[in-house]
Amino acid sequence: MKSKLAIILAIALVGALAVAAPAAEPIKIGAFFALSGPAAPIGTPTKLVAEMVVKKINQEGGINGQPIELVVGDTESDPAKAASIAKKFIFSDKVAAIIGPTSTGEGMQVKKIVEEAGVPTFMTVGGDPPIMKETGPFTYVFKSPQRSSTAVKKLYGYLKEKKLTKVALLTASDPFGKDGAVWLKKLAPDFGVTFVAEESFGPKDTDMTPQLTKIKNAAPQAIIVWTIGPAGAIVAKNKAQLGLSTPLFQCHGQPGPEYIQLAGKAAEGDRMPATKLMAVGQLPDSDPQKKVIQEFIKLYTDAQYDKQFPINTHSGYAWDAIYLVTNAMKKAGADPKKLRDAIEGTKGYVGVSGVYNLTPEDHNGLDVDSMVLVQVKDGKFVLAE
Repeated sequence: MKSKLAIILAIALVGALAVAAPAAEPIKIGAFFALSGPAAPIGTPTKLVAEMVVKKINQEGGINGQPIELVVGDTESDPAKAASIAKKFIFSDKVAAIIGPTSTGEGMQVKKIVEEAGVPTFMTVGGDPPIMKETGPFTYVFKSPQRSSTAVKKLYGYLKEKKLTKVALLTASDPFGKDGAVWLKKLAPDFGVTFVAEESFGPKDTDMTPQLTKIKNAAPQAIIVWTIGPAGAIVAKNKAQLGLSTPLFQCHGQPGPEYIQLAGKAAEGDRMPATKLMAVGQLPDSDPQKKVIQEFIKLYTDAQYDKQFPINTHSGYAWDAIYLVTNAMKKAGADPKKLRDAIEGTKGYVGVSGVYNLTPEDHNGLDVDSMVLVQVKDGKFVLAE
């Protein structure tokens, strides 16, 4: 009888200890995106993906048993606001790492802050400047979208294959557009490309007819537009209104349903570099990214995010950024220096946007093989012919 009582008491004690055991301390990761303002159509779904990934990781045991706590901020598409939130993440929230922001301009305002504080930051910006030595050290700054230079190489490779060498440039005057223009001009000689016209426009402009009229008179074989957001679709519509039949090529920031929706029939035939996410159905089963992309799409659609934010080329950037950071945390913990080193040492991570191989010189780690050239055909994106 006494032995039975002892067993019952022992079980009760174990149960009490289990109940009383404190939960593992969460690891805080700051995540700030443009949830309002002009870049919100990109930033808002990026935030949803970040939350989706963190939920998945926590359900699978977190970081060696510690859950991740995502601290979310809205940059309002404003570089100054992004800088303010970065300081809050670092000095008030005491985050172990930061994901975001959304735009290149925001990223540049944040770069110096996180570098001085020594906080690993994986940006989801399109432009190269945050990880270029010309703009200062990028010891703690990384980015998950392909470099602008990588997208330019992918596009130029296609033009060379099609023997399209006389090109007109039409670029936005914001940091992203200027970054694209730099690489388009720098890499042109390597691919035999010459420019017959160079025009620019404000990212909020609503009519690019004057620039396209000058381009039409220059008789290019191809037109390259470098911008994100509605401006790209406006160019496509203006081009159609002018009766200009020259092939139109957009940048890697445009592939997505919104472009087709805004440009309408004028988008038909337009081509652009994109992540493989935009043509997963046409990828061979041997492609290592295919299963990862399919898993991402299933989780995204199961959460019904696609109802409001259809999948586009930007959709996987937060997935990759968070996995790259958390995979490194599992090896090195949350110490900033050790975590930074582990992130930089990443090799062969298969993500939604490519297979990442980071080095001290390359804090992006993707090459041209991570991209495909897509075109709009019958109102959908398919691999370019």
